[in-house]
Amino acid sequence: MRGKPLLATLALAAAGMLCGTDAARGIGSCTITAVGVSFGTYDVFSGSPLDSTGSVTYNCISVLGTITINLSRGGAPTFTPRQMFRSSETLNYNLYLNAARTTIWGDGTSGTSHYGPVTPPLLTNVTVTIYGRIPGGQDVSAGTYSDTVVATINF
Repeated sequence: MRGKPLLATLALAAAGMLCGTDAARGIGSCTITAVGVSFGTYDVFSGSPLDSTGSVTYNCISVLGTITINLSRGGAPTFTPRQMFRSSETLNYNLYLNAARTTIWGDGTSGTSHYGPVTPPLLTNVTVTIYGRIPGGQDVSAGTYSDTVVATINF
């Protein structure tokens, strides 16, 4: 038996954000870009999760101190689970900081963690992997499901 064809894609939007007293004085500059997580085809008849990866790349020109990177909830009301949408239907998924997919990447609230704090190397691209997972066994209609998550760098 073949699974229903579902295409699940997560788009990531990146935003640089100035935070703290250093930002008020104009000290600090970083860029951030993201590559979305494309899960491909999800098999509703499989009990196994579907894993994929994306990435966030940052480059800091000048920063005093450390940075963190947050990922938003996307269109979901909570981080657990995040949800992709196809009209009013939802497909649960989540994004993680680690390959074991045990640490949810969020903003440090509601049981999530953020990337960092780390002292960034200056003038160097640093790529951080985003580990995505759609849990198995979700009975949803065939079609394309998507969500948009915002990555924000704080320094």
